[in-house]
Amino acid sequence: MKEKDTVRTKSDVILIGAGIMSATLGVLLKELAPHLTITVLERLDAAARESSNAWNNAGTGHSAFCELHYTIENEDGSIQTKKALQIAEWFEISKEFWGYLAGTKRILDADEFIHSVPHYSFVWGEENVSFLRKRYEALKKYELFKDLVYSEDKNTVTDWLPLVMKGRDDSEPIAATKMELGTDVNFGTLTRAMFRYLESFPDVHVHYFEDVKDLERGENGFWHLTSNNIQTHEKEHHEAKFVFIGAGGGSLPLLEKSDIPEAAGFGGFPVSGQWLRCRNRDVIKQHFAKVYGKANVGSPPMSVPHLDTRIIEGKKELLFGPYAGFTTKFLKKGSYLDLVKSLEFDNIFPMLSAGMHNLPLTKYLISQAVQSHEDRISALREYFPEVKAEDWELVVAGQRVQVIKKDEEEGGVLEFGTEVVAAKDGSLAALLGASPGASTSVSIMLEVLADCFPKEIQSIEWKTKLKTMIPSFGESMKDNPDVCTTSRKKTEQLLELNQGTSISSKV
Repeated sequence: MKEKDTVRTKSDVILIGAGIMSATLGVLLKELAPHLTITVLERLDAAARESSNAWNNAGTGHSAFCELHYTIENEDGSIQTKKALQIAEWFEISKEFWGYLAGTKRILDADEFIHSVPHYSFVWGEENVSFLRKRYEALKKYELFKDLVYSEDKNTVTDWLPLVMKGRDDSEPIAATKMELGTDVNFGTLTRAMFRYLESFPDVHVHYFEDVKDLERGENGFWHLTSNNIQTHEKEHHEAKFVFIGAGGGSLPLLEKSDIPEAAGFGGFPVSGQWLRCRNRDVIKQHFAKVYGKANVGSPPMSVPHLDTRIIEGKKELLFGPYAGFTTKFLKKGSYLDLVKSLEFDNIFPMLSAGMHNLPLTKYLISQAVQSHEDRISALREYFPEVKAEDWELVVAGQRVQVIKKDEEEGGVLEFGTEVVAAKDGSLAALLGASPGASTSVSIMLEVLADCFPKEIQSIEWKTKLKTMIPSFGESMKDNPDVCTTSRKKTEQLLELNQGTSISSKV
């Protein structure tokens, strides 16, 4: 069908993608500058259909309580704590913002999207037990981790994790850490709630089925975007002073089309994800925890296995994974040509170089892709010794595109994290990468505000409002125990966490 031209729309801000990142930035901007007009362009039929969807991500409130890959062991046996402390603080900042939104009734009640679910690390074997003990000792001294509990006692760990311990070899050394402050977050529900709040404003317009195809900077300094309406096949034009590209795996191709110098050299490595989902409700009832183990040697960080209690649409679920796989798609509902189309003159060498330096990763992904159901059950059996294969089914999770960037020494490096790429003049920003992503969305979007609205974020008006929404703004929870304690006490009340009634008894 021949595309038709429609009337161009104008706004102060365009957000590409209706996921947790765009929702967070949109709400922050509307709270800080109510006069701003905002347009959201999403290629699918609703918000949070891709990476923010509950079934497409882990749902762990990534706070580094249990994720062992955030605390690397040095050659001398010491434990790196910097990243764990940073992520723990970032998640507390997210909770502050969500608490503000829930407490002021800007979004739905907190128990619709966040629940208290204890976080555990669990390991076996002398070497891993030694590592976990040292990790506990290194983190326990900080206020952010003061409630972390460690045990090598099998009876204690059995009380904590009966499903994990039943049927296990009693002669094998084991250890676990427990953090009651852990949470499970339904980022899909949270995202949709924030978009409903945004759409309550007459000058915020969310357009679905809009597939952004191109964007360029006009002579007037505005960004001009062209999109195709998937339903009507019409070509539509949009114009804005500021553009945020928060399209998950679809961000890289759009960033490349912007032609901003800051985007040069960036590439992406797509990875697919899969879960085993429990179908036996009796088994699901026996486990109420997020249990993270240690990734096998040579495995990427995103492969850290976990036996994961989830609360999705008010129902308790149990997942295990993730299992990775190689794909050339950048989005779950994307094209197999996405990877090829992302290749450009300035990123071919970094991508080839990163590929050469990560051949074990490629081998790992291929091995994951060809696994049988029994192979996957065998991996699960390490965390659930008495597992029955017929109780579990394979479900496809979301796509992740890991960042590849230029490196003077190696040519190109593969990054397992997120990266904000912003134009020098602050007129455009894009978010690349994946984990920990959604859990740290508020801190990431504060970085976007600092890059793109530097004068405004230094103003008394913005600082005062940010302090209202995020009480710890401008202070450090890592360095100031009182700030951490005060923040947690307030957010636990606003988000109704750890109130003495376990969600496990309700769902």
